[in-house]
Amino acid sequence: MTIKLKTRYAIPMLAVVAAILGACGQQAAAPPRAAAPPPPPPPSTPDFITVPGERIVPESLTSTADGTVYFGSVGARQIYRAAPKADTAEVFIPANTNDMLAIFGVLADEKSGSLYACSGNMMGQVPPGAKDLPSALYVFDLASGAYKAHYPLPTAKAACNDIAVDNDGNVYVTDTQNMQIAQLKAGADKLQVWVSGKFGKAGDVLDGIAVVDGKVYVNALATSKLFAVPIAAGGAAGISVEIKLDKPLERPDGMRAFGHNLLVANGGGEGSVGFVTLDGNDGGRHTTLKTGFPDGLVAVTVVGDNIYALEAQFGSLQAAAGTPAKPFRATRVPLP
Repeated sequence: MTIKLKTRYAIPMLAVVAAILGACGQQAAAPPRAAAPPPPPPPSTPDFITVPGERIVPESLTSTADGTVYFGSVGARQIYRAAPKADTAEVFIPANTNDMLAIFGVLADEKSGSLYACSGNMMGQVPPGAKDLPSALYVFDLASGAYKAHYPLPTAKAACNDIAVDNDGNVYVTDTQNMQIAQLKAGADKLQVWVSGKFGKAGDVLDGIAVVDGKVYVNALATSKLFAVPIAAGGAAGISVEIKLDKPLERPDGMRAFGHNLLVANGGGEGSVGFVTLDGNDGGRHTTLKTGFPDGLVAVTVVGDNIYALEAQFGSLQAAAGTPAKPFRATRVPLP
């Protein structure tokens, strides 16, 4: 028997069948994708940067614009580096590289791509296993740590302590034992005495050094005095003057230029970070930013809006075996 559909039902029925068949041929819609997790927050600036190990005795530190921090070690006789915002430093230049000795001052100079370091034996004493070599200024590649050169200090029994560089690329170092500033002129192949006999007697410990507004500033640890030497034409030394401050420094050690002024590591008393506002002539104001560094404050450097202040713990070199050790570290001090 044949059943005939009326015409008015034919089109709707065909449309329904087509819709059903079309729906059957489609895949189910994929569920919405979950939102990506938010990125982790950027690392915070650490309160401390630790140099791991025993008897490290870090004597100086320096930094670059990206926040990398470098440490020189007297005890381990090597150079360490902490990546930006890292709270722990790692060995960057190992001991005995090209016969380098204990490392005192270090200075990162981004303009020349160089890391400068003072090498020598502490107070002229040669520890077991070390070589009796003259104190020298070493130069390494700032990025890779590759050795570039080294320059012995020009005077016998010298002790290279700390380093500064002027805008023309001339390098200046303090010779603690001889109370001298030595200069390595840009492009020269040896250090020469730049100023001698102007900063006190032998034993007054010429120490920190910095270049501010065309003058080389140095301090003497034993007398707590601050001096300035203008840089004359051709890199010659001008007339040295003592800078009179409203409040004396306290056994100053490392210094860094900060704008037109100075940051100073005061090792005397409780240990303090000092700020010296220079008047451009022969005077200035000394302000204490933070105290409470009893373990031998030796150096300061600026990272962003912070200062890192370094204690050396020289006493750890004479500590008996098994003596509990404090961590060797730099402490963050916010800039005012």
